[in-house]
Amino acid sequence: MLIFWIILSIYLSMLGLLTLYGLHRMFLLRSLRRPQARSTRWKWESAPLVTVQLPLYNEAAVVTRLIDAVARLDWPTARLQIQVLDDSTDATSALALRAAEDWRKKGLNIQVIRRPSRTGYKAGALAHGLTTARGEFIAIFDADFVPEPDFLHQLMPSFSEGVGMVQARWGHLNRHQRLLTRLQAMLLDGHFVIEHAARHHAGHFFNFNGTAGIWRRACIDDAGGWAHDTITEDLDLSYRAQLKGWRFVFRSDVVVPAEIPRDMPAFLTQQHRWAKGGVQTARKLLGQVLRAEQPAGVKLEATVHLTSPIGYPLMVLLAVLLPPTIAARSALGLHDLQLIDLLVILSTTGSMTLFFGTALTRQGRPLLQHIWEIPLTMALGAGMAISQGLAVLEGLTNDDVTFVRTPKHGTQGTIITRGGDTRPLARMLTLCLALYYAAAIPWAIHEAHWGSLPFMLLFACGFWGVGLGLLPDLRLGPTAARTETGQAPAAK
Repeated sequence: MLIFWIILSIYLSMLGLLTLYGLHRMFLLRSLRRPQARSTRWKWESAPLVTVQLPLYNEAAVVTRLIDAVARLDWPTARLQIQVLDDSTDATSALALRAAEDWRKKGLNIQVIRRPSRTGYKAGALAHGLTTARGEFIAIFDADFVPEPDFLHQLMPSFSEGVGMVQARWGHLNRHQRLLTRLQAMLLDGHFVIEHAARHHAGHFFNFNGTAGIWRRACIDDAGGWAHDTITEDLDLSYRAQLKGWRFVFRSDVVVPAEIPRDMPAFLTQQHRWAKGGVQTARKLLGQVLRAEQPAGVKLEATVHLTSPIGYPLMVLLAVLLPPTIAARSALGLHDLQLIDLLVILSTTGSMTLFFGTALTRQGRPLLQHIWEIPLTMALGAGMAISQGLAVLEGLTNDDVTFVRTPKHGTQGTIITRGGDTRPLARMLTLCLALYYAAAIPWAIHEAHWGSLPFMLLFACGFWGVGLGLLPDLRLGPTAARTETGQAPAAK
């Protein structure tokens, strides 16, 4: 009987902690304000010198599109410097040189810069580029982004005194390509439209997202520059800069479209990197945040922000314990406790529906047309808990900062390389949990634990969805390359 009480106690504790993180979403919603109209044009006669940095590593599918888009930025040519920071080992280098030469002939100041080694990965490339950057302001774009020509005119007016960084909102070039991209877009919209906007409006810390933003060069230098002792160099520098007293601005009205990972392995690789790097940054900076001379609310919000990936291992533990908890309730005669599960799932789905629904409506998207995506987005979040939980453990226990890039396809319809480490352990454990719930749900129905059933169905859908999404990668192997037609690439 003691073991049943222990299982029940641990389960309820995990449920309580996850509920607190859920309530935090409601706090963010309360912090939102109505977007205000802004000045969108910079005076040409006072245009400062801007350096645009394009960090690249094996991006042959999108490099030309990126360079062409940046070259068309509407800014005085004499006040614009473009640095293509190329660490590539494939055809990207030749394509970048060709595109840069074409634009240089048209009078643009654009250079392709290569380093002797890839030390520091993206952070190292950005820092290396700064040694020859002449701009007072530094704009950064990842390879899969396509900025509009008026990007600089839109964001530069936000640089009032004391502002160190201005971040634009991410858009989605391939949002409607497939179900997975729709759900990713929903997750990203929640992050930008709600989380970023709420933190900015409330005067709390928020972070540069690695791309589609502009830094004041003095802010980068004052904060200590780019460091590569975490995978999330953008989050790290953001917090160091704000701890120094610099203010950040989020422009939800300026959208820069980008490509979303189109398959499950690429998506999980990206998410794994963000979660692991977030925990590494928390290890590095959380103590400084708590000791900083900042309002208690700012420090509390920063703590929740930096520690939020901890929710994933808690979710894994909750998923594992849910069926044994049902057995414990039956053995202890506590059948009514299943009402707790029902109340939690109703409050969780309700808060998530309000969270993502608000993100949809603030973008002008019809809620009823997209509301079916919300429960599937929640299931996706549950299904990737194993992969993210392992990322959290890695971030807590080691200092490995190997940067695994997210594969990009561009508009060519061909996967140039199937990059990314999809982590066999995460795949195996996710499929094991999917099978676990395939057996547990019929048993819960037989035991008439109807209150726990919605929770179990959410987990089952998530684990099966992510597990089945990984099956093609299980068949091909982590290093196999394919074209969209399923044909192996020709030998070189």
